[in-house]
Amino acid sequence: MSHQHIHDHHSSEKNLKTALWLNALFAVIEVVGGIMTNSIAVLSDALHDAGDTIAIGIAWYFQRVSRKKRDLNYSFGYRRFSVLGALINSLVLLSGSCIILVQAIPRIFAPQEVEETGMLLLAIMGIIVNGIAMFKVKKGQSRNEQVISLHLLEDVLGWVAVLLVSILLHFVHLPILDPILSVAVTLFILYRLFGSLRKTFRILLQGTPSSSQGKEISEKLMKNIPEITGIHDLHVWSMDGSYHVASLHIEVTTEMNLSDTETLKNKVREELMNLSIEHATLEIELKGQDCRLQSC
Repeated sequence: MSHQHIHDHHSSEKNLKTALWLNALFAVIEVVGGIMTNSIAVLSDALHDAGDTIAIGIAWYFQRVSRKKRDLNYSFGYRRFSVLGALINSLVLLSGSCIILVQAIPRIFAPQEVEETGMLLLAIMGIIVNGIAMFKVKKGQSRNEQVISLHLLEDVLGWVAVLLVSILLHFVHLPILDPILSVAVTLFILYRLFGSLRKTFRILLQGTPSSSQGKEISEKLMKNIPEITGIHDLHVWSMDGSYHVASLHIEVTTEMNLSDTETLKNKVREELMNLSIEHATLEIELKGQDCRLQSC
């Protein structure tokens, strides 16, 4: 593991830990405030922050596990555990959003009075607390942090909605705005969540990091390394969204001794590193060689 990756993992843990404590402390305040103001928007955000606290705790744990080095049980290491954490957190966010919709939609048809001054104060606190947590986590590159930043974005938007509602309710008597904005924010986050889930499943199902990456690798190697006459059986996948792995067969026209083979492999690995491939398994073979026994 490179020094940069070690630094990134330590930063990820620190960011998640900060977000965890901020959410845990504020969730308690939200629950009390939501009951006192009788606001479904405040209670919705209280539920989200409580769920987020659990989700961030899970993310923090799996991020720690993902730092473990490879062993006999997990020969590629434990990086994939951070993706597992992202999947669990996505499901938590999905469940919480559904609960909010179930609670908020009936209030559209039967609005209830809310205490707008308390909502205003809680909204300002919510934007500050969740904004700080989101800013810390948003800098991360792992799927874990990206999903958690989506959780926190939902909370920030939710509190912005509460703030707007509380201001409007000081001037007009429209309590229906409370559940309407709660539903609107939740639907927006669900839209974002499905995109995040698609990326997470792509990693778990060993899809290529990008649809054009295989073609790009072949073209770059063929262009920059004259000894290579062909490439096949190329596989590219990602361990956690940032650490990419590849395996490929490389064709050459003339037989090579061990020293020449190692030189060629080093050239290939250097080119692959420039294409964000951290680990590569290479096989050198003569052009036209039948490699069916090697599962090409």
